[in-house]
Amino acid sequence: MKPVEIAKGVYDVGVIDWNIRDFHGYSTHLGTSYNAFLIVDEKIALIDTVKKGFAEQLLRNISTIIDPGKIDMVISNHTEMDHSGSLPYIMDKIGIQKPLYCSKMGEKNLSRHFSSDLNYQVLKEGDEISLGSKTLTFIETRMLHWPDSMFTYLKEDKILFSSDAFGQHYAGHEEFDDVVGNKIMFHAQKYYANILLLYAPLILKLVEKITKAGLEFNIICPDHGVLWRNPGRIIEAYAKWSKQEDCADKAVIVYDTMWDSTHQMALAVADGLHENGIDVRPMKLRDWDRSDIMTEVLDAKAVIIGSPTLNNGIFPTIADFITYMKGLKPKNKIGAAFGSFGWSGESVKIIEQNLGEMNFDLPVSGLKIPFVPDNNGLEKCREFGSQLAKAIKG
Repeated sequence: MKPVEIAKGVYDVGVIDWNIRDFHGYSTHLGTSYNAFLIVDEKIALIDTVKKGFAEQLLRNISTIIDPGKIDMVISNHTEMDHSGSLPYIMDKIGIQKPLYCSKMGEKNLSRHFSSDLNYQVLKEGDEISLGSKTLTFIETRMLHWPDSMFTYLKEDKILFSSDAFGQHYAGHEEFDDVVGNKIMFHAQKYYANILLLYAPLILKLVEKITKAGLEFNIICPDHGVLWRNPGRIIEAYAKWSKQEDCADKAVIVYDTMWDSTHQMALAVADGLHENGIDVRPMKLRDWDRSDIMTEVLDAKAVIIGSPTLNNGIFPTIADFITYMKGLKPKNKIGAAFGSFGWSGESVKIIEQNLGEMNFDLPVSGLKIPFVPDNNGLEKCREFGSQLAKAIKG
């Protein structure tokens, strides 16, 4: 893409990665972008860089506006490799002696990744840099989602460069949220559910801090996906997702199966939920990526997990998903377990133990059926779903 001027003298010079389909375990069906921003004033600043391998494209984008050698400083909001992988190459091209601004933890992390010869300049909360007619100020956002993270705020234009916050893994020619339309909210929800949910309490505090400070935003510019010309929309969504309250009457059935028995149970449980007014999503783990499942979990009241018993334990894909979900720490959820078994049947108990460790409410005892569920067994599954529906509505 060609650079886009998003405000006078402010350009998105980032690149699009159309073909990436796995972002360290997160499915990126539509690719992603690595956004970087050039501010041209009396002094010229580059905010963030791009993933290694895209550095030349970044330089070409910058070159359509100015000679890259005229850049006076680089600001690193976040040291993760998709934003800093090309830093050494870029610094070498624009001048290795030029200041590289970052947080205190940013200096620590960058110097571990790259040469200590770079001209690191540490910024604190509230520090300002004048570029001439434009002023940059900095907001520390530790653990959103790394300890080095910070925001950069362009005061005169009221533009927030928000690093990984408010992003989406979305590749497209559209530059702004109002151009993409409502479909972008799904990608924002998926991004939040799989990357930021763990930090929900910190996000709420950050939203409160920004509100108290009276900061106004015309545009929010994340490092992935489209930019928000309607910033209130995504801020409100983050506040809602972070509270993890007022979820819809919705249940996600996460399951896998060996010889179709647990699959039959899952569909019967789904019938029982649906017949009682619950929006239900049956999702078989070998057909759905775990990051897509977590997107559905985010705004669901209930997570119901089904597994056959294998080697006196749970199915490997179920163990993987539970580990993944545990790490993201969803709250205020109803949980339940079901599964088929041959001769021992431990899977249901193991799932319930894991859900209990995540502080899920378990209003209905787990359901297990030996071998293949007959009509009576399937009716038990539907009744199991009906009981869960009452708990969800209650």
